[in-house]
Amino acid sequence: MSPILCVRGVERRFAAAGGSTLALQATDLDVAENDFITILGPSGCGKSTLLRIVAGLDHQTAGEVLLDGQRIDGPGADRGMVFQSYTLFPWLSVLDNVCFGLAERGLPRAQQLEIAHGFLVKVGLVGFESHFPKQLSGGMQQRTAIARALANDPRMLLMDEPFGALDHQTRELMQELLLGIWEEQRKTVLFVTHDIDEAVFMGSRVVVMSARPGRIKLDRVVSLPYPRHYAIKTTPEFAALKAELTEAVRAEVIAAQAQQAG
Repeated sequence: MSPILCVRGVERRFAAAGGSTLALQATDLDVAENDFITILGPSGCGKSTLLRIVAGLDHQTAGEVLLDGQRIDGPGADRGMVFQSYTLFPWLSVLDNVCFGLAERGLPRAQQLEIAHGFLVKVGLVGFESHFPKQLSGGMQQRTAIARALANDPRMLLMDEPFGALDHQTRELMQELLLGIWEEQRKTVLFVTHDIDEAVFMGSRVVVMSARPGRIKLDRVVSLPYPRHYAIKTTPEFAALKAELTEAVRAEVIAAQAQQAG
């Protein structure tokens, strides 16, 4: 089966005093339909840069990104983005935040409401439709953001440390919630995280990026079966993969610290 996303020789340089800084080395990545790819790596390795390029929010210096064979040159409704920070519109209710993209596409209000309600059911926010973001907890805001992204029926869901600001218990609940939705919707997901447990627990593949300038150092298939429950973290298979990835990431963190010291 052909990949739905092809990253080919993508490189990103940023202007710097006296020249430029290479943040992302020429990178190749194929993403298949229904993949849930988690991306690990030390801070500043280019994880979020790569994700933003796929989202069309940043532009590569070299190479190309193809979605369904079409070159990505900017943002599009075919990619839904969820950030770590709560990016809801504060002046809109939960319901209208979820309806926002549907309204932009010109769907009739009745159809907007039907779609939005369906996703609010999935993320457990029935009864909070008229609340505003400032009235919600962090986890509820992220559930709203996920519902808003999914309501547009994107080909891919792009997530940049979406649970990074949440407390541990809420984070684990959100992981289970998202996996349940993914298993039902079968969206293709690129998910950036710094949490190795999270990467193994959620991903069908885990990609590890090197210290800056970033490149893909390791690409591992996670053979643990779905649906996944937290008991899976006690299995030898989980522990072995976590140990391998921990060592790979640790080596890159040490390399990044050495760069900074030098």
